[in-house]
Amino acid sequence: MPTRVNRQTVDLSAYPDLIVLYLGMRVNHLYGIRTFFSFGRKINASVADRPDGLLLHEPVYYSIFPMNMGMRQYWRDLPSLLEYARSEPHRDWWLSFLRDSGGTGFWHETYSMRGGMEAVYDDVPEPLGFGRITGLQRARGPMFGSASRLGRSDTGRPALSETDLYKS
Repeated sequence: MPTRVNRQTVDLSAYPDLIVLYLGMRVNHLYGIRTFFSFGRKINASVADRPDGLLLHEPVYYSIFPMNMGMRQYWRDLPSLLEYARSEPHRDWWLSFLRDSGGTGFWHETYSMRGGMEAVYDDVPEPLGFGRITGLQRARGPMFGSASRLGRSDTGRPALSETDLYKS
């Protein structure tokens, strides 16, 4: 017996600066399983603290092989997201990961109600998402920080500078 679809929608007018962020971490090497689970615990603890501007955090399961899990987050606006990214302990985790990915890869894709989309892929061995559509390029210079990739100059410094990452 057929049933009619209960079709619904949302009114996002109360969120003119909404940011939707998809994040993922994948295991590239067997020893990456440890890194994968340790970061998961850290992230869960940090979102349990309800950072200012985080509207919703949801786990997302992408694939079992390769092990690739992640999350979807909804932020009130880009400044709130970047403030969180610049704060401790997030900034320390990020710097640590970028200096040694521990056998994993990390990626995120950001979508902004104000316009613009951006992505970064760190130690991801093959293109996915936007990277499969457009190809990849080095995240250096104006392509280093997410706000710059979104075309936003009103958000201040990146969470982590190139100098922080690449200095000896």
